[in-house]
Amino acid sequence: MTGAVLRALLSHWLRAPLQLFTLIAGLALATGLWSGVQAINAEARASYDAAAATLGEGRFDRIEPAAGGGIALADYVALRRAGWQVSPVVEGRLNGVRVVGLEPLTAPGGLGPVAGEDADIAVFLSGGGQVFGRAEALDALPEGGADKVVSPKVAPGTAITDVSVARRLLGRADLSFLMVAPEQPMGRPALAEIAPDLVLRPAQAGSEVGRLTDSFHLNLTAFGFLCFAVGIFIVHGAVGLAFEQRRPVLRTLRALGVSLRRLVLLMTIELLGFALIAGTIGVGLGWLLAASLLPDVAATLRGLYGAEVAGGLQLRPVWWLSGLGIALFGTAIAAGAALWRLATMPLLAAGGRRAWAMAEARSARWQALAAAVLLALAVGLAIWGEGLAAGFALLGTGLVGAALLLPVVLGAVMRIGARTARGPLAQWFWADTRQQLPGLSLALMALMLAMAANIGVSTMVSSFRETFTGFLDQRLAPELYVETADDAQAREIAAFLEPRLRSVLPLASVETEVAGLPVSLELARPDPTYPENWRFLQSVDRPWERLAARDGVLINEQLSRRAGLAPGDGVRIAPGVELPVLGVYGDYGNPRGEVIVTEALFADLYPEIVPRRFGLRLAPEEVPALRAALIERGLAASAITDQAAVKRFSLQVFDRTFAVTAALNVLTLAVAGFAMLMSLLTLAALRLPQLAPVWALGLTRRRLAALEMARAVLLAALTALFALPLGLALAWVLLAIVNVAAFGWRLPMFLFPADYAVLGLFALGAAGLAALWPALRLARTPPAALLGVFANER
Repeated sequence: MTGAVLRALLSHWLRAPLQLFTLIAGLALATGLWSGVQAINAEARASYDAAAATLGEGRFDRIEPAAGGGIALADYVALRRAGWQVSPVVEGRLNGVRVVGLEPLTAPGGLGPVAGEDADIAVFLSGGGQVFGRAEALDALPEGGADKVVSPKVAPGTAITDVSVARRLLGRADLSFLMVAPEQPMGRPALAEIAPDLVLRPAQAGSEVGRLTDSFHLNLTAFGFLCFAVGIFIVHGAVGLAFEQRRPVLRTLRALGVSLRRLVLLMTIELLGFALIAGTIGVGLGWLLAASLLPDVAATLRGLYGAEVAGGLQLRPVWWLSGLGIALFGTAIAAGAALWRLATMPLLAAGGRRAWAMAEARSARWQALAAAVLLALAVGLAIWGEGLAAGFALLGTGLVGAALLLPVVLGAVMRIGARTARGPLAQWFWADTRQQLPGLSLALMALMLAMAANIGVSTMVSSFRETFTGFLDQRLAPELYVETADDAQAREIAAFLEPRLRSVLPLASVETEVAGLPVSLELARPDPTYPENWRFLQSVDRPWERLAARDGVLINEQLSRRAGLAPGDGVRIAPGVELPVLGVYGDYGNPRGEVIVTEALFADLYPEIVPRRFGLRLAPEEVPALRAALIERGLAASAITDQAAVKRFSLQVFDRTFAVTAALNVLTLAVAGFAMLMSLLTLAALRLPQLAPVWALGLTRRRLAALEMARAVLLAALTALFALPLGLALAWVLLAIVNVAAFGWRLPMFLFPADYAVLGLFALGAAGLAALWPALRLARTPPAALLGVFANER
């Protein structure tokens, strides 16, 4: 009997192939968008782990220079002779590749490929040595006498070699840092006794790059889950409609003696089979999506965080298994209500075609209550919540609450329209539209969520671009930037430039710690350029004058928020040097803290550092002559950059950064349009009993089709109006809560009415296109089919 019952249940899909396509396509799209995002995240995480494994990041303490720069070989030798178990590391960039030099005989085990089966220690240490890396990284390196060995174990954009080979390739004589072995001999002298200019940095659990990029990946995951939710709306509608249409079959099977438990079990098995099929298709779609978006994601992570991510995609179990799991989970969510209704509603009761819609209408009160609870929770999180988790919880509760509230609001609008309508046709239109809401509500929720996400994210990105452009105009005041090759050339170029130009602004920095946080300590020469162009978020009176007098420091917003610093608070920037904060400035796009001191104080703290980069102030017409003069003095043409080029490059990085967000926005809106199309198509057959009497009263099929189109466009327009304030609220949460928690800066919010109008037109166009096919089918419905409605028992 089980086989016969299962065949009877499956026969419905043969008679309704469009519903089957809707179910499979909706679930596959939802799974594909989710698994694509997870594939991107998994590839990025694998690259972070490879990079961390290369240098043991997060596992071993480090000895670094207290004032930046490098470590002399003499200090390393002195530490080894004193009993310190340390290993030298040389690190630098060459042709865009991160070159890392290790000493395998002293390095802790398991670092990079040197300890693996691909390496021969004797070859690695003898002759020209070996360089390990991926093919693209090795190809970018010049021929330096070392054998190049392709190894997929090395992080993307990284080359691993011996310390001596790395020093030869990078042209440096010192060491970058020393790695400290976990086990050290007892009784060894303190570090300060042997090398007072060095400091011990304790290991921190996890990859630093991984921690920096957590917020980015969390944003991607949230977007993927939103796409998944929109797709599940499609599945929910298809499953609910199929259950309602099969009610007579289920009633007959129950009358023939099939138990309720068996029916529920077989329908569950049926849906699980569909979920596995759709999930497999979705994983394939996710692979294609991730492969197309991964280059942009890699560019984003490289531009924002300096993190190298592989451009290729590997089939990792962590994301394709999660794709299949989310497909099963989504099916359970979509079918849960229908299965519950099947298990609790009396199947032998009269069940017309509209029972499903009526059951949905009866649940409107509970839906409104749930919406009110979620929106109240969102308001509470907005007022009292703190941190990234609270920000995303606010987004989730707000979006879901607004989605649940949408049918209630649209129902109220329909009631108002019916009360104010004049004439029987107008009254029927509003009443009939209200009657169709339960069947269209899920598609309209999907459309609203997609539009709100589009409005919110595009507002955030556009606000960021407006702010970032203004920020660049302030920060890139010099007309020309030059970078010298070494200290000697820097002194020579500075001596040549200073008597000839209005201003020469040296640029230099060191990595240090302030308030227990890693920061970049920058210098600023007293010059009118800074007070004329820079703007502060908070400051004391005359901050630049007091900075020049060595009376304080300037800090960026990131450090201010993370360390809880405000103007007037003291900051310890070096041993025995504590100065008050004079001002807090915006530093958009920088994930790290930053401190600015005057040039004289920087020179006192770090006399060994010679600025090698300079910003030059001169008249635009003088730029060509000065460029030629600098090239004649031995400066490379590539080391001279004008302001426009720097700004153009920065904006290109910005646009690449948000290319993934734009793509996901378009995909979400497309899925919402597909949801509306499928809902209208699956409901088209149920519309005949409502439309046939109106046709019989004299309304033409073409006029009915036009009214169906108008109904879809009207509902889309009302949904767009509801989505606008929701999208703006979403943008505010992203800018004021999520962005602050994730990156440490808050952006001003700008409004873009023209963009919202274009998006609204797109939504209306999508609704019109979605309604076009069902309307054409209605216009071409044979009169015999409409007359047949009156021959059936209704």
